[in-house]
Amino acid sequence: YLIPKSLFMFPLQLVEYLNEHKFNTICWVVSALTMISALGAFEKDVPRYLHTIAFGSEVFPIKQFNLWRKHKPEARFVNLYGPTEATGMSCYYEVNREFQLDDVIPIGRPFKNTEIILLDEDKKIPNKGEVGEICIRGTSLTLGYYKNFEKTNEVFIQNPLNDRYPELIYCTGDLGKYNEEGELVFVSRKDNQIKHMGHRIELGEIEIVANMMKNIQTACCLFDNVKKKIILFYVGDVTSAEVANYLKEKLPRYMVPNVIRALDKMPLTANGKIDRVGLKEYK
Repeated sequence: YLIPKSLFMFPLQLVEYLNEHKFNTICWVVSALTMISALGAFEKDVPRYLHTIAFGSEVFPIKQFNLWRKHKPEARFVNLYGPTEATGMSCYYEVNREFQLDDVIPIGRPFKNTEIILLDEDKKIPNKGEVGEICIRGTSLTLGYYKNFEKTNEVFIQNPLNDRYPELIYCTGDLGKYNEEGELVFVSRKDNQIKHMGHRIELGEIEIVANMMKNIQTACCLFDNVKKKIILFYVGDVTSAEVANYLKEKLPRYMVPNVIRALDKMPLTANGKIDRVGLKEYK
């Protein structure tokens, strides 16, 4: 069922639409879900018929996720992960426990006929608990990019762990690790991992801490490669000075953003994800 795109600008109307048509299952990007929870729609109405809520494409801030679970305690919540290059979804995790504000919801385990391989910079399997690039093998892999052999050969590579026969794997550019439960956890994009003040930093870790702040609805962190500055954009009823003080209490000095900017709303792509490319224009 296709929901009118215009409704995603008005969270309460969106919830009313879900109820009017008695939607029981949705599969949305995280930004669409957080818009409803962060802008207070639940205070007036809840999607009463929903029993299955699948989400993906972005990390779900735990503060917003917990609001959804509070108002839909009986619903199934399923985190999905997978790139187009692997024909859609590759991993899933059905939420089965409580999460603290500084936790990350796992992307879980692969679907059938799919295997996830973590590789370090030397194309070897990292040690337990260490971060590696998420690579995918299996029957779901596509043939590559249409009329773009250079890009295809860059990311569809011979499985370095297989020296017996030709076998392609897809290198996603996403970084992940396994938690203590053996579940795969998304860490960040490779291009969101930076070197700053002599330290390797995951910008996603800064976003997680910023999203923990009570009056922040959503936050996104970028790095200015020219000026060598970490920039945090956020939407919320709080001043940039208050955000800075909060982050100084929670983060090491070298991870505290150099610039903190408040926005009226976070720019989104046509697919509903946070538009990180568009945010660069705000710098």
